[in-house]
Amino acid sequence: MILSDDMLLRAEKPGRYIGNEINMAEKDVSRISVRFAFCFPDVYEVGMSHLGAQILYFYINEREDTYCERVYAPWPDMEAEMRAAGTALFALETGDPVKVFDFMGFTLQYELSYTNVVNMLDLAGIPLLAAERGEGCPIVCAGGPCVVNPEPLADFIDFFYIGEGEAGLNDILDFYAAHKADGGGRRAFLRRIARERGVYVPSLYTVTYDADGLIESFAPIADDIPARIKKCYVKDFNVSYFPGKVLTPLIEIVQDRAVVEIFRGCIHGCRFCQAGYIYRPVRERGIEAIRSQAEQILSSSGHEEISMLSLSASDYSNCGGLINTLAERLTPRHINVSLPSLRIDRLSLELMSKAGEIRRSGLTFAPEAGSQRMRDVINKGITETDILNGAKMAFESGWSKIKLYFMLGLPSETDDDVMAIPRLAERVVGQYYSLPKNQRSQPLNINLSASCFVPKPFTPFQWASQDVYGFMEKQRLIKKTLTKKQIKFNYHDAGQSIIEALLARGDRRQGRVLLDVWRRGAKFEGWSEFFNYDLWTRALENTGLSLDFYTARQRRYDEILPWDHIDINITKMFLIREMEKAKHAEVTPNCREGCAGCGFIKTDRGCADE
Repeated sequence: MILSDDMLLRAEKPGRYIGNEINMAEKDVSRISVRFAFCFPDVYEVGMSHLGAQILYFYINEREDTYCERVYAPWPDMEAEMRAAGTALFALETGDPVKVFDFMGFTLQYELSYTNVVNMLDLAGIPLLAAERGEGCPIVCAGGPCVVNPEPLADFIDFFYIGEGEAGLNDILDFYAAHKADGGGRRAFLRRIARERGVYVPSLYTVTYDADGLIESFAPIADDIPARIKKCYVKDFNVSYFPGKVLTPLIEIVQDRAVVEIFRGCIHGCRFCQAGYIYRPVRERGIEAIRSQAEQILSSSGHEEISMLSLSASDYSNCGGLINTLAERLTPRHINVSLPSLRIDRLSLELMSKAGEIRRSGLTFAPEAGSQRMRDVINKGITETDILNGAKMAFESGWSKIKLYFMLGLPSETDDDVMAIPRLAERVVGQYYSLPKNQRSQPLNINLSASCFVPKPFTPFQWASQDVYGFMEKQRLIKKTLTKKQIKFNYHDAGQSIIEALLARGDRRQGRVLLDVWRRGAKFEGWSEFFNYDLWTRALENTGLSLDFYTARQRRYDEILPWDHIDINITKMFLIREMEKAKHAEVTPNCREGCAGCGFIKTDRGCADE
């Protein structure tokens, strides 16, 4: 163990740093040619809860020549101990310092983790800027949903992997293993893989700005470097890699349950939802494959709950059949099945009753907007009748705890739209009390959550302004309008959402801001107890950049966006059409009702890009 007993005893949670979890990969390092440090830029409990990280961990470790080890951001108490003792950032599996690895690979799940990326590079003893790294340094790479706009981190990352890791990461590792065996250097490696699908090497592209601060040009430095980087994705989800086991932590984590991914992508086109666009097309996993994977994971981990992961669980094409199959196998074992992010309009009585046979847990519904006009603006595709009927079905089936998610600051939102949120929540309460008393044995608990709208790349709202100055007033308006004691109102820190928007649509100049704010002490910015809005405003002022330029400004359709060189197979014309429809509150049918021509080619077997 690289940490002393005294250091561990002084830590809030020593279990974050000792490894040795059930199912941890163990290999003989002397027989390994490629060492990959898989870095999650947040605390252990968050990183260990992420299914994508688990999938890639076991996927890479399937290779005999490669050892993938995990690295998490140390909590501030342990970071202070490490810096005082001169202990560099290390991997949990072997305790070896990250700087001896071939790769330092970050997964970027949320923009507010970017300061932790910079901090982890510093803790590892690796030059922060890619331009300053020599042959002895690990190759720093990054993937995950945030890299669809890689520019804010372009100065720090050697290469970005755009898309799903299972689709092309092995090819990169194969080439590196051969390149390393031949004695090749890092520059030649980066130049070579820049021609591969899904690989973006920022140092091989130049960007210029005009007098207004807009991007004037963005181009590769040579003809053999692609002008646009096309994402990698798994085409057949039934045969895509999924581990038969998971890392089982020895301490409590954020999502302490087994998880199986039932499908990827979304048939709906909610105009604010980045995931619904970047994970297109929809690809389902068969019921038998889901059942088999669920049982393998439960057997290898000892979990008593399993979650069916997707963007909208009830849109699985045979959700009733899936629940029937799982109920038949898991009810005798008293395993709880969780169905997150249900769409109320698709919540059938059969689905509700079958899920209830396993064990009732809280349900999460996401109307997103209170008024019908706003739901049409965002293309949510549900009515108030759908919401109220779905809630009543849930109450009739025995649920009494429901989470309702809404969003504030959506384009064209008015005060009437905001006040419609608490009024809708109170109508949901009314549905519960419309039931006979003998069906109301449990106290009602409605958790109303309102987040702040963040415009994201590759959505129709990527051009929209953010309501930077109106969030807090809208939160107060909801609190003032609520009258029912059964409703608990939670809202997001507006400052965090504003900085998230700054980074989500930022360009390369955000690298200067990140360096400045990190030097001022910023880290764990996704945690409210550490977030400091003033640090960001001072960093922006110090670097001569305007917050409003990146957040409150409405963008033009004809301007070059920082992410225009990334190709996720969704055309800009489709997104413009959807933005124009939003202005007229016009709804686009979901993909099963009719193809909207997003950019993928519709075939008999689904959608494809070629």
